[in-house]
Amino acid sequence: MSNGPSTVLTSDEIDAITRDVVAEGQAGRKQVAWQKIQPFRKAQPHQPEAAMALLWIIDEQSLAREEAADVLSEIADAHDGNIGILSTLGLCLEAVRDIDDLNAPPPGHPIFQTMVAKLDRLAKLHEGRPEQEQILRGLATSARMMARQMDAIAENSLRKLTEIDPSNSAHQYNLGLFYKTRGRFAEGTVAGRAAASLAQEVIDSTEWNLGICATGAGDAEIALDVWKRMGQKIEPGRFGLPEGGYSACKVRLAERPLAERTADSDDPGEEETVWIERLSPCHGVIRSVLYRNLGVDYGDVILMDGAPITHHTYGEQQVPVFPHLATLLRRNYQFFAFAGTQETARQLVDLSAELDGDAVIYSHTENLKIMCANCWRDPDFDHADHETMEKHVVTGRIAAPPDIAPARLLDLIDRGLEKRGACQLYAPDLCAAAGQLARERIDRRRFALLTDN
Repeated sequence: MSNGPSTVLTSDEIDAITRDVVAEGQAGRKQVAWQKIQPFRKAQPHQPEAAMALLWIIDEQSLAREEAADVLSEIADAHDGNIGILSTLGLCLEAVRDIDDLNAPPPGHPIFQTMVAKLDRLAKLHEGRPEQEQILRGLATSARMMARQMDAIAENSLRKLTEIDPSNSAHQYNLGLFYKTRGRFAEGTVAGRAAASLAQEVIDSTEWNLGICATGAGDAEIALDVWKRMGQKIEPGRFGLPEGGYSACKVRLAERPLAERTADSDDPGEEETVWIERLSPCHGVIRSVLYRNLGVDYGDVILMDGAPITHHTYGEQQVPVFPHLATLLRRNYQFFAFAGTQETARQLVDLSAELDGDAVIYSHTENLKIMCANCWRDPDFDHADHETMEKHVVTGRIAAPPDIAPARLLDLIDRGLEKRGACQLYAPDLCAAAGQLARERIDRRRFALLTDN
Protein backbone atom coordinates (compact mmCIF):
# COMPACT_ATOMS: atom_id res chain seq x y z
CA MET A 1 0.00 0.00 0.00
CA SER A 2 1.53 3.32 -1.05
CA ASN A 3 2.05 6.05 1.51
CA GLY A 4 -0.30 8.96 0.93
CA PRO A 5 -2.13 11.57 2.95
CA SER A 6 -3.87 10.10 5.97
CA THR A 7 -7.58 9.65 5.43
CA VAL A 8 -10.14 9.68 8.23
CA LEU A 9 -13.48 8.17 7.29
CA THR A 10 -16.69 9.01 9.09
CA SER A 11 -18.81 6.23 10.57
CA ASP A 12 -21.45 6.87 7.91
CA GLU A 13 -18.84 6.60 5.16
CA ILE A 14 -17.52 3.35 6.64
CA ASP A 15 -21.03 1.88 6.85
CA ALA A 16 -21.86 2.89 3.27
CA ILE A 17 -18.62 1.52 1.78
CA THR A 18 -18.95 -1.70 3.77
CA ARG A 19 -22.50 -2.36 2.55
CA ASP A 20 -21.44 -1.62 -1.02
CA VAL A 21 -18.39 -3.88 -0.90
CA VAL A 22 -20.28 -6.81 0.63
CA ALA A 23 -23.00 -6.47 -2.01
CA GLU A 24 -20.37 -6.59 -4.78
CA GLY A 25 -18.72 -9.61 -3.20
CA GLN A 26 -21.98 -11.50 -2.83
CA ALA A 27 -22.75 -10.79 -6.48
CA GLY A 28 -19.44 -12.40 -7.45
CA ARG A 29 -17.78 -9.14 -8.45
CA LYS A 30 -14.79 -9.54 -6.16
CA GLN A 31 -12.42 -7.43 -8.24
CA VAL A 32 -14.88 -4.55 -8.03
CA ALA A 33 -15.10 -5.14 -4.27
CA TRP A 34 -11.29 -5.05 -4.13
CA GLN A 35 -11.19 -1.64 -5.76
CA LYS A 36 -13.82 -0.29 -3.40
CA ILE A 37 -11.93 -1.26 -0.21
CA GLN A 38 -8.90 0.87 -1.10
CA PRO A 39 -10.01 3.78 1.15
CA PHE A 40 -10.19 1.33 4.04
CA ARG A 41 -6.68 0.03 3.36
CA LYS A 42 -5.37 3.60 3.50
CA ALA A 43 -7.31 4.48 6.66
CA GLN A 44 -7.03 1.29 8.70
CA PRO A 45 -3.47 1.77 10.12
CA HIS A 46 -4.61 4.81 12.09
CA GLN A 47 -8.38 4.15 12.27
CA PRO A 48 -9.41 0.94 14.08
CA GLU A 49 -13.01 1.34 12.91
CA ALA A 50 -11.85 0.98 9.30
CA ALA A 51 -9.76 -2.07 10.24
CA MET A 52 -12.79 -3.72 11.88
CA ALA A 53 -14.89 -2.96 8.79
CA LEU A 54 -12.28 -4.72 6.64
CA LEU A 55 -12.37 -7.74 8.94
CA TRP A 56 -16.14 -7.93 8.61
CA ILE A 57 -15.89 -7.68 4.81
CA ILE A 58 -13.33 -10.49 4.75
CA ASP A 59 -15.41 -12.63 7.11
CA GLU A 60 -18.31 -12.24 4.65
CA GLN A 61 -15.96 -13.66 1.95
CA SER A 62 -16.39 -10.57 -0.19
CA LEU A 63 -12.77 -10.65 -1.46
CA ALA A 64 -10.65 -13.23 -3.25
CA ARG A 65 -8.85 -15.36 -0.65
CA GLU A 66 -5.27 -14.41 -1.54
CA GLU A 67 -6.07 -10.70 -1.60
CA ALA A 68 -8.00 -11.01 1.65
CA ALA A 69 -5.02 -12.75 3.29
CA ASP A 70 -2.75 -9.88 2.18
CA VAL A 71 -5.14 -7.36 3.74
CA LEU A 72 -5.16 -9.36 6.98
CA SER A 73 -1.36 -9.14 7.03
CA GLU A 74 -1.55 -5.35 6.68
CA ILE A 75 -4.03 -5.15 9.58
CA ALA A 76 -1.96 -7.46 11.78
CA ASP A 77 1.16 -5.34 11.19
CA ALA A 78 -0.66 -2.08 11.94
CA HIS A 79 -2.42 -3.19 15.15
CA ASP A 80 0.13 -5.37 16.91
CA GLY A 81 -1.16 -4.65 20.43
CA ASN A 82 -4.90 -4.33 19.77
CA ILE A 83 -6.56 -7.34 21.41
CA GLY A 84 -9.97 -6.74 19.84
CA ILE A 85 -8.65 -6.43 16.30
CA LEU A 86 -6.14 -9.30 16.53
CA SER A 87 -8.65 -11.66 18.15
CA THR A 88 -11.24 -10.89 15.48
CA LEU A 89 -8.57 -11.28 12.80
CA GLY A 90 -7.78 -14.78 14.11
CA LEU A 91 -11.43 -15.76 13.69
CA CYS A 92 -11.39 -14.36 10.13
CA LEU A 93 -8.75 -16.87 9.04
CA GLU A 94 -11.54 -19.38 8.36
CA ALA A 95 -12.70 -17.06 5.57
CA VAL A 96 -9.37 -17.16 3.73
CA ARG A 97 -9.19 -20.95 3.61
CA ASP A 98 -11.47 -23.37 1.80
CA ILE A 99 -12.57 -25.10 5.00
CA ASP A 100 -14.78 -27.52 3.05
CA ASP A 101 -11.60 -28.93 1.48
CA LEU A 102 -10.90 -30.72 4.74
CA ASN A 103 -7.75 -32.52 3.60
CA ALA A 104 -5.91 -29.56 2.10
CA PRO A 105 -2.26 -29.18 3.17
CA PRO A 106 -1.27 -26.41 5.62
CA PRO A 107 -1.81 -22.92 4.18
CA GLY A 108 1.17 -21.27 2.57
CA HIS A 109 0.34 -17.64 3.35
CA PRO A 110 2.44 -16.33 6.30
CA ILE A 111 -0.55 -14.63 7.99
CA PHE A 112 -1.62 -17.96 9.52
CA GLN A 113 1.66 -18.61 11.33
CA THR A 114 1.98 -14.92 12.19
CA MET A 115 -1.40 -14.89 13.92
CA VAL A 116 -0.71 -18.05 15.91
CA ALA A 117 2.47 -16.44 17.22
CA LYS A 118 0.84 -13.06 18.00
CA LEU A 119 -2.23 -14.50 19.71
CA ASP A 120 -0.26 -17.13 21.62
CA ARG A 121 1.91 -14.35 23.05
CA LEU A 122 -1.16 -12.29 23.98
CA ALA A 123 -2.89 -15.29 25.59
CA LYS A 124 0.10 -15.85 27.87
CA LEU A 125 0.34 -12.13 28.74
CA HIS A 126 -3.35 -12.00 29.68
CA GLU A 127 -3.58 -15.36 31.49
CA GLY A 128 -6.48 -15.29 33.96
CA ARG A 129 -7.82 -11.90 32.82
CA PRO A 130 -11.28 -11.27 31.32
CA GLU A 131 -9.83 -10.61 27.85
CA GLN A 132 -8.19 -14.07 27.73
CA GLU A 133 -11.39 -15.73 26.46
CA GLN A 134 -11.55 -13.43 23.44
CA ILE A 135 -7.88 -14.00 22.65
CA LEU A 136 -8.20 -17.78 22.97
CA ARG A 137 -11.11 -17.88 20.52
CA GLY A 138 -8.96 -16.20 17.87
CA LEU A 139 -5.94 -18.34 18.76
CA ALA A 140 -7.88 -21.62 18.60
CA THR A 141 -9.18 -20.80 15.12
CA SER A 142 -5.76 -19.64 13.89
CA ALA A 143 -4.08 -22.83 15.12
CA ARG A 144 -6.84 -25.10 13.79
CA MET A 145 -6.46 -23.58 10.31
CA MET A 146 -2.81 -24.76 10.24
CA ALA A 147 -3.77 -28.40 9.47
CA ARG A 148 -1.78 -30.60 11.92
CA GLN A 149 1.07 -28.10 12.50
CA MET A 150 -0.33 -26.40 15.62
CA ASP A 151 -2.55 -29.08 17.17
CA ALA A 152 -1.18 -28.69 20.70
CA ILE A 153 -1.92 -24.95 20.73
CA ALA A 154 -5.36 -25.46 19.19
CA GLU A 155 -6.37 -28.15 21.67
CA ASN A 156 -4.99 -26.30 24.67
CA SER A 157 -6.87 -23.12 23.66
CA LEU A 158 -10.14 -24.95 23.07
CA ARG A 159 -9.93 -26.83 26.38
CA LYS A 160 -9.15 -23.62 28.28
CA LEU A 161 -12.22 -22.00 26.75
CA THR A 162 -14.42 -24.81 28.10
CA GLU A 163 -12.84 -24.29 31.54
CA ILE A 164 -13.28 -20.51 31.46
CA ASP A 165 -16.97 -20.79 30.51
CA PRO A 166 -18.15 -24.39 31.05
CA SER A 167 -21.78 -23.51 30.28
CA ASN A 168 -20.96 -22.21 26.79
CA SER A 169 -22.31 -24.66 24.20
CA ALA A 170 -20.24 -23.13 21.38
CA HIS A 171 -16.97 -23.82 23.23
CA GLN A 172 -17.89 -27.50 23.60
CA TYR A 173 -18.97 -27.67 19.96
CA ASN A 174 -15.67 -26.20 18.75
CA LEU A 175 -13.72 -28.65 20.89
CA GLY A 176 -15.74 -31.53 19.42
CA LEU A 177 -15.18 -30.17 15.91
CA PHE A 178 -11.43 -30.16 16.52
CA TYR A 179 -11.48 -33.74 17.84
CA LYS A 180 -13.55 -34.90 14.85
CA THR A 181 -11.12 -33.53 12.27
CA ARG A 182 -8.21 -35.10 14.17
CA GLY A 183 -9.77 -38.57 14.24
CA ARG A 184 -10.36 -38.51 18.00
CA PHE A 185 -13.97 -39.54 17.66
CA ALA A 186 -14.70 -40.79 21.19
CA GLU A 187 -13.51 -37.47 22.65
CA GLY A 188 -15.47 -35.64 19.98
CA THR A 189 -18.59 -37.55 21.01
CA VAL A 190 -18.16 -36.48 24.63
CA ALA A 191 -17.72 -32.84 23.64
CA GLY A 192 -20.60 -33.06 21.17
CA ARG A 193 -22.98 -34.42 23.80
CA ALA A 194 -21.94 -31.65 26.17
CA ALA A 195 -22.59 -29.05 23.45
CA ALA A 196 -26.03 -30.50 22.71
CA SER A 197 -27.00 -30.58 26.40
CA LEU A 198 -25.94 -26.95 26.93
CA ALA A 199 -27.69 -25.56 23.83
CA GLN A 200 -30.98 -23.77 24.34
CA GLU A 201 -32.37 -25.40 21.19
CA VAL A 202 -31.45 -28.15 18.75
CA ILE A 203 -28.71 -26.87 16.41
CA ASP A 204 -28.14 -28.78 13.17
CA SER A 205 -24.36 -28.26 13.11
CA THR A 206 -24.07 -29.62 16.67
CA GLU A 207 -26.20 -32.65 15.79
CA TRP A 208 -24.22 -33.37 12.62
CA ASN A 209 -20.90 -33.15 14.41
CA LEU A 210 -22.12 -35.45 17.18
CA GLY A 211 -23.54 -37.98 14.71
CA ILE A 212 -20.29 -38.09 12.73
CA CYS A 213 -18.14 -38.46 15.86
CA ALA A 214 -20.36 -41.22 17.26
CA THR A 215 -20.22 -43.09 13.94
CA GLY A 216 -16.43 -42.71 13.80
CA ALA A 217 -16.17 -43.97 17.38
CA GLY A 218 -18.37 -46.98 16.57
CA ASP A 219 -20.99 -45.81 19.09
CA ALA A 220 -24.03 -46.96 17.11
CA GLU A 221 -26.50 -46.20 19.88
CA ILE A 222 -25.64 -42.50 20.08
CA ALA A 223 -25.32 -42.16 16.30
CA LEU A 224 -28.70 -43.81 15.73
CA ASP A 225 -30.31 -41.56 18.34
CA VAL A 226 -28.90 -38.44 16.66
CA TRP A 227 -29.96 -39.41 13.13
CA LYS A 228 -33.47 -40.38 14.27
CA ARG A 229 -33.74 -37.11 16.18
CA MET A 230 -32.94 -35.36 12.89
CA GLY A 231 -35.74 -37.22 11.11
CA GLN A 232 -33.57 -39.73 9.23
CA LYS A 233 -35.11 -43.07 8.26
CA ILE A 234 -32.37 -45.28 9.62
CA GLU A 235 -31.95 -48.48 11.66
CA PRO A 236 -29.09 -50.71 12.90
CA GLY A 237 -27.24 -52.19 9.94
CA ARG A 238 -23.96 -53.55 8.61
CA PHE A 239 -20.63 -53.16 10.39
CA GLY A 240 -22.41 -52.50 13.69
CA LEU A 241 -23.46 -49.02 12.54
CA PRO A 242 -26.72 -47.31 11.57
CA GLU A 243 -27.87 -47.84 7.99
CA GLY A 244 -30.64 -46.37 5.85
CA GLY A 245 -31.66 -45.99 2.22
CA TYR A 246 -29.45 -43.23 0.81
CA SER A 247 -28.54 -42.33 -2.74
CA ALA A 248 -25.01 -43.11 -3.89
CA CYS A 249 -22.64 -40.17 -3.68
CA LYS A 250 -18.97 -39.44 -4.26
CA VAL A 251 -16.04 -38.97 -1.89
CA ARG A 252 -12.68 -37.35 -2.50
CA LEU A 253 -10.41 -40.01 -0.98
CA ALA A 254 -7.02 -38.98 0.37
CA GLU A 255 -3.99 -41.15 0.91
CA ARG A 256 -3.52 -39.20 4.14
CA PRO A 257 -6.78 -37.61 5.33
CA LEU A 258 -6.36 -34.87 7.93
CA ALA A 259 -7.61 -37.12 10.72
CA GLU A 260 -4.84 -39.65 10.02
CA ARG A 261 -1.92 -37.23 9.51
CA THR A 262 0.91 -35.96 11.69
CA ALA A 263 2.77 -32.65 11.80
CA ASP A 264 5.70 -34.31 9.98
CA SER A 265 3.53 -35.78 7.20
CA ASP A 266 0.92 -33.07 6.79
CA ASP A 267 -0.40 -33.25 3.25
CA PRO A 268 -3.09 -35.42 1.65
CA GLY A 269 -0.74 -37.32 -0.65
CA GLU A 270 -2.51 -38.85 -3.66
CA GLU A 271 -6.23 -38.14 -3.98
CA GLU A 272 -8.97 -39.75 -6.06
CA THR A 273 -12.71 -39.11 -6.32
CA VAL A 274 -14.80 -42.30 -6.12
CA TRP A 275 -18.38 -43.51 -5.81
CA ILE A 276 -19.59 -44.87 -2.51
CA GLU A 277 -22.63 -46.83 -1.44
CA ARG A 278 -23.88 -44.40 1.20
CA LEU A 279 -25.12 -46.20 4.31
CA SER A 280 -25.79 -43.23 6.61
CA PRO A 281 -25.44 -39.46 6.49
CA CYS A 282 -21.70 -39.83 7.10
CA HIS A 283 -20.38 -43.26 6.10
CA GLY A 284 -20.43 -45.74 3.25
CA VAL A 285 -18.70 -48.48 1.26
CA ILE A 286 -16.34 -47.62 -1.61
CA ARG A 287 -17.82 -48.86 -4.90
CA SER A 288 -15.10 -47.69 -7.29
CA VAL A 289 -11.89 -49.64 -7.82
CA LEU A 290 -9.11 -47.09 -7.50
CA TYR A 291 -6.48 -46.25 -10.10
CA ARG A 292 -3.82 -45.51 -7.47
CA ASN A 293 -2.67 -47.15 -4.27
CA LEU A 294 -4.04 -44.88 -1.54
CA GLY A 295 -4.13 -47.51 1.20
CA VAL A 296 -7.93 -47.63 0.88
CA ASP A 297 -9.92 -49.18 -1.97
CA TYR A 298 -13.06 -50.94 -3.16
CA GLY A 299 -15.09 -52.54 -0.38
CA ASP A 300 -13.54 -50.50 2.44
CA VAL A 301 -15.82 -48.55 4.79
CA ILE A 302 -15.06 -44.85 5.06
CA LEU A 303 -16.26 -41.93 7.15
CA MET A 304 -16.97 -38.65 5.38
CA ASP A 305 -17.49 -35.14 6.66
CA GLY A 306 -20.84 -33.40 6.46
CA ALA A 307 -20.16 -30.47 4.10
CA PRO A 308 -19.67 -31.29 0.38
CA ILE A 309 -16.53 -30.00 -1.34
CA THR A 310 -18.43 -29.59 -4.62
CA HIS A 311 -21.11 -31.25 -6.77
CA HIS A 312 -20.70 -33.27 -9.97
CA THR A 313 -23.41 -32.94 -12.61
CA TYR A 314 -24.89 -36.01 -14.31
CA GLY A 315 -27.64 -34.76 -16.64
CA GLU A 316 -30.13 -33.07 -14.35
CA GLN A 317 -28.75 -34.74 -11.21
CA GLN A 318 -26.35 -32.95 -8.87
CA VAL A 319 -24.22 -35.50 -6.98
CA PRO A 320 -22.46 -34.17 -3.85
CA VAL A 321 -18.75 -34.84 -3.40
CA PHE A 322 -17.76 -35.15 0.26
CA PRO A 323 -14.29 -35.02 1.83
CA HIS A 324 -12.77 -38.22 3.22
CA LEU A 325 -12.62 -37.94 7.00
CA ALA A 326 -11.22 -41.35 8.01
CA THR A 327 -11.19 -45.02 7.04
CA LEU A 328 -13.34 -47.07 9.45
CA LEU A 329 -12.73 -50.56 8.11
CA ARG A 330 -10.23 -51.98 5.65
CA ARG A 331 -11.73 -55.20 4.36
CA ASN A 332 -8.61 -56.54 2.63
CA TYR A 333 -10.10 -57.23 -0.78
CA GLN A 334 -7.99 -58.89 -3.46
CA PHE A 335 -7.09 -56.82 -6.55
CA PHE A 336 -5.89 -58.00 -9.95
CA ALA A 337 -5.12 -55.81 -12.95
CA PHE A 338 -6.69 -56.95 -16.20
CA ALA A 339 -6.77 -56.07 -19.88
CA GLY A 340 -9.23 -57.46 -22.37
CA THR A 341 -11.08 -57.06 -25.64
CA GLN A 342 -14.79 -56.82 -26.34
CA GLU A 343 -17.14 -56.30 -29.28
CA THR A 344 -19.60 -53.94 -27.57
CA ALA A 345 -19.42 -51.52 -24.66
CA ARG A 346 -19.51 -52.95 -21.12
CA GLN A 347 -19.27 -56.60 -22.16
CA LEU A 348 -16.44 -57.28 -19.73
CA VAL A 349 -17.78 -55.06 -16.96
CA ASP A 350 -21.11 -56.88 -17.14
CA LEU A 351 -19.25 -60.10 -16.27
CA SER A 352 -19.46 -58.87 -12.68
CA ALA A 353 -22.99 -60.29 -12.50
CA GLU A 354 -21.49 -63.79 -12.89
CA LEU A 355 -19.19 -63.43 -9.86
CA ASP A 356 -19.70 -64.34 -6.19
CA GLY A 357 -20.47 -61.79 -3.50
CA ASP A 358 -19.68 -58.22 -4.47
CA ALA A 359 -16.66 -59.12 -6.61
CA VAL A 360 -16.44 -56.78 -9.56
CA ILE A 361 -14.67 -56.30 -12.88
CA TYR A 362 -14.08 -52.55 -12.92
CA SER A 363 -13.14 -50.72 -16.10
CA HIS A 364 -10.77 -47.77 -15.97
CA THR A 365 -10.54 -47.31 -19.75
CA GLU A 366 -12.45 -48.53 -22.79
CA ASN A 367 -10.99 -47.54 -26.16
CA LEU A 368 -10.37 -48.61 -29.72
CA LYS A 369 -6.80 -49.67 -30.40
CA ILE A 370 -4.96 -50.42 -33.66
CA MET A 371 -2.73 -53.46 -33.17
CA CYS A 372 -0.35 -55.67 -35.10
CA ALA A 373 -2.38 -58.80 -35.90
CA ASN A 374 0.66 -61.02 -36.29
CA CYS A 375 2.10 -59.92 -32.96
CA TRP A 376 -1.26 -60.53 -31.35
CA ARG A 377 -1.42 -64.08 -32.64
CA ASP A 378 2.16 -64.90 -31.64
CA PRO A 379 4.42 -62.59 -29.62
CA ASP A 380 7.45 -64.46 -31.06
CA PHE A 381 6.40 -63.73 -34.67
CA ASP A 382 8.86 -61.95 -37.01
CA HIS A 383 7.70 -58.33 -36.81
CA ALA A 384 8.93 -57.61 -40.32
CA ASP A 385 5.60 -58.93 -41.70
CA HIS A 386 2.83 -56.78 -40.17
CA GLU A 387 -0.90 -56.86 -40.48
CA THR A 388 -3.16 -54.45 -38.59
CA MET A 389 -6.46 -54.98 -36.84
CA GLU A 390 -8.76 -53.02 -34.56
CA LYS A 391 -9.44 -54.11 -30.99
CA HIS A 392 -11.93 -52.65 -28.52
CA VAL A 393 -9.64 -52.71 -25.51
CA VAL A 394 -10.67 -52.49 -21.85
CA THR A 395 -8.25 -52.08 -18.95
CA GLY A 396 -9.01 -51.97 -15.25
CA ARG A 397 -8.89 -54.01 -12.07
CA ILE A 398 -10.77 -56.96 -10.63
CA ALA A 399 -11.77 -56.70 -6.95
CA ALA A 400 -12.93 -59.63 -4.85
CA PRO A 401 -13.55 -60.26 -1.14
CA PRO A 402 -10.75 -62.11 0.66
CA ASP A 403 -12.84 -65.27 1.11
CA ILE A 404 -13.12 -65.93 -2.65
CA ALA A 405 -10.32 -68.24 -3.74
CA PRO A 406 -8.43 -66.97 -6.83
CA ALA A 407 -9.05 -70.28 -8.61
CA ARG A 408 -12.79 -69.94 -8.02
CA LEU A 409 -12.76 -66.32 -9.21
CA LEU A 410 -10.88 -67.23 -12.39
CA ASP A 411 -13.28 -70.12 -13.08
CA LEU A 412 -16.32 -67.84 -12.73
CA ILE A 413 -14.76 -65.33 -15.13
CA ASP A 414 -14.02 -68.09 -17.67
CA ARG A 415 -17.62 -69.34 -17.49
CA GLY A 416 -18.90 -65.83 -18.07
CA LEU A 417 -16.59 -65.33 -21.04
CA GLU A 418 -17.88 -68.55 -22.65
CA LYS A 419 -21.39 -67.06 -22.70
CA ARG A 420 -20.25 -63.84 -24.35
CA GLY A 421 -18.56 -65.00 -27.51
CA ALA A 422 -15.85 -62.79 -28.93
CA CYS A 423 -14.48 -61.13 -25.85
CA GLN A 424 -11.36 -62.00 -23.85
CA LEU A 425 -9.91 -61.04 -20.48
CA TYR A 426 -6.27 -61.38 -19.41
CA ALA A 427 -5.30 -61.14 -15.73
CA PRO A 428 -1.81 -62.59 -15.27
CA ASP A 429 -1.58 -61.92 -11.53
CA LEU A 430 -4.91 -63.67 -10.98
CA CYS A 431 -3.65 -66.68 -12.97
CA ALA A 432 -0.51 -66.78 -10.79
CA ALA A 433 -2.58 -66.57 -7.60
CA ALA A 434 -4.75 -69.43 -8.90
CA GLY A 435 -1.64 -71.54 -9.52
CA GLN A 436 -2.03 -71.57 -13.33
CA LEU A 437 1.54 -70.65 -14.22
CA ALA A 438 1.49 -71.69 -17.88
CA ARG A 439 -1.61 -69.59 -18.44
CA GLU A 440 -0.01 -66.73 -16.53
CA ARG A 441 2.84 -66.56 -19.07
CA ILE A 442 0.39 -66.33 -21.99
CA ASP A 443 -1.84 -63.83 -20.22
CA ARG A 444 1.13 -61.66 -19.33
CA ARG A 445 2.19 -61.37 -22.98
CA ARG A 446 -1.37 -60.56 -24.08
CA PHE A 447 -1.79 -58.10 -21.20
CA ALA A 448 1.42 -56.33 -22.22
CA LEU A 449 0.30 -56.05 -25.85
CA LEU A 450 -3.04 -54.53 -24.88
CA THR A 451 -1.61 -52.07 -22.39
CA ASP A 452 1.47 -51.06 -24.39
CA ASN A 453 1.22 -47.37 -25.24
